[in-house]
This record gives sequence, structure tokens and C-alpha cells, in this order.
Amino acid sequence: MTCGAIFDAARPADELAKIEQRVSDQDFWKDQEAAQKLLQKRRRLEDDRSLSESLQSRIDDLAVLAEWAGAGEPVGEDLVRALDDLGAQVDAGETKKMLGGEHDRKNAIVTIHPGAGGTESQDWAEMLLRMYFRWTERRNLKREVMDLQPGEEAGIKSATFTVSGDYAYGMLLAEAGVHRLVRISPFDQAARRHTSFASVFVWPELPEDVDIEIEDKDLRVDTYRSSGAGGQHVNVTDSAVRLTHIPTNIVVSCQNERSQHKNRATAMKVLKSRLFDLKMKEQAAKLEQLGGEKKDIAFGSQIRSYVLHPYQLIKDHRTKEEVGDVNRVLDGDIDGFIKTYLMRKSTGSLAPPVSDED
Repeated sequence: MTCGAIFDAARPADELAKIEQRVSDQDFWKDQEAAQKLLQKRRRLEDDRSLSESLQSRIDDLAVLAEWAGAGEPVGEDLVRALDDLGAQVDAGETKKMLGGEHDRKNAIVTIHPGAGGTESQDWAEMLLRMYFRWTERRNLKREVMDLQPGEEAGIKSATFTVSGDYAYGMLLAEAGVHRLVRISPFDQAARRHTSFASVFVWPELPEDVDIEIEDKDLRVDTYRSSGAGGQHVNVTDSAVRLTHIPTNIVVSCQNERSQHKNRATAMKVLKSRLFDLKMKEQAAKLEQLGGEKKDIAFGSQIRSYVLHPYQLIKDHRTKEEVGDVNRVLDGDIDGFIKTYLMRKSTGSLAPPVSDED
């Protein structure tokens, strides 16, 4: 068996040689945009080559273990472990192969907002926040809370956090949309069934030199005292910052640092990412109108339902993926949903989300 059955090692090597030749040209940087795109392609090809080499090495090791097992050597446990490791690497490699978008490799900025429903929805928003935190721990990704507004009785009014690591944005983009929860309410003395909604927004974290201009006249800056967890020193001054971009009415808050200057810089970075995302969506909408066809799914409908009563089931309405082990998913095991979404997206077979009434 060779890794060529899974990833072609020859193609990245051939294309990399051609790219290196172009990079060495004296006029390579005359077209900055084209140069950056070519460098991004080089990095993807280098990843493909490294993955191919790693897979081939694992397969060679497996072949040796299989030969020893055939000769009666006690290597059964090593063989099973090696097969599991290979399967995990192939699975991770397949997911990365589907993440070829311009920003897929970038860090992610995630915001969670509860829907209407007060404490019920705020509690559901906090459950989602915990789910994503557990997912980052499973994947050894770094996360940082930028803004957290606790609910009055329970849950959260909003939360914004960053996730740092390869392909964080590309994977978490699969989670953007409305998430619906059906359960017996822990806040209802009559123990009635409630339906709650929460929205998840995901943006790529952009580099400092991104070409997004924000004029002072378009920006309103408010400072206030930080609330919630963060230590006694966080709350003694008006260090928290809220930025409002007046033309778009986009509001960004940050309160995780003690320094007002740092909070403003972080909030500005998030604002730039959101404005860039808005710009890209507007351009995509214009192209769709020119093409006479709407290919993207309008945001606002639920992408996934989490039913805890009268039965237990989680269903992704875009991919029809269903999981009965609700607790496992809420504990951060969402990779199956993400991979299925990426596979369906790559083949253009995503179903639209369902309306709140469905």
C-alpha cells in the first residue's frame, strides 16, 4: 500500500518546483495581490507534501508491524494503535483538503447572541459557549475571551472570543447560523417544554495591515467599567471599550484587558474583520444578482436543532447529519458535523436551513 492511494505526493512536488521558479523572478512582487495568492498556494502544497510523506512513513511502519505479526511476534496492540493513528491522520488530512478558501487557515473570531426568550435563550447561549470551549480543548487550539456579558439570572447576553490555530476559521465557519434547543426548562416551575434560539457569528481574524479604512467621523467610542469575571483590578477603571461604526451600526466591545488602549486595539481588530466580511458578502451578493441565481443560503434560519425532550437527537438541517448522543456533542464533539458540512459544501449538496416554524 502507498500513500498515493490517499494523497498524490508527486503533484505537490512538481507544482512547488514551478512556484519556486516564479518566486525567484525579479518582478515577482510587482503584483502584490498575485504574489500573495501564489505564496498561499505554495503553503498549501507544502502541507500536502508533508502530509503525503508522513502518511507514507506510517504506512511503511504498518507494513513492518504486519510482517512481524505474520511471523508470530506479539505486536498486536502496536498494530491496532498504528492503524488508529493512521486513520486519525487521514481523517484530519481529508478535512484540511476541503479547506482551501482564502481565509480558511486564519484564526477565528466568534460571537454568540441569545435569541428572544430571556433567561432560557441566555442559558442556551452559554451552553453553546461551553461546547465551543470544549471543542477548542479537544483540538488543542488557543482561545481568548474578548467580551462576555453575563445574563441577569443565568447564561450570557453575548460573548465574543478568538480561536487561534491552523484552519480555525475554516472549521468554525460551519457553525455560523441559528442553533435551536428543545428541552424541559430548568427555569419553569411547571416543567414545560421550551424552545430556545441562539445565533453564532464567525469572522476571520485579519492581519494588522488589512486594507480596511475606518474614518474617525464614522466611529463612536464609549468607555465603561468592565463587568463579570476578570479579577478585582479589571473593574477599578473605565477600561472596557465599545466601538460603534455609525454607517453600518456594527457594535464591538472588548473588556478582557486592564488597559483601555489594549481593549480599543483589540476591538478595532474585530471591527475591521467584521467590516471586511460585510464587504465580501456585498460583493458576493452582487455577483449572484449578475448571475441571476442565488447560490448562498440566507442567514436567519436554523442550521441545527438540539432536542433534549421528548427524545434526544441533534440534527444538522443542511447536511441531514443526526447524532443521538446529545451530551457528547454538547461536550465539544462537533467534528463530525463540521466534516460532513465541508464535504457537502465542496460538492454543492448543502440543503437550506429550516425556518423557525419547521
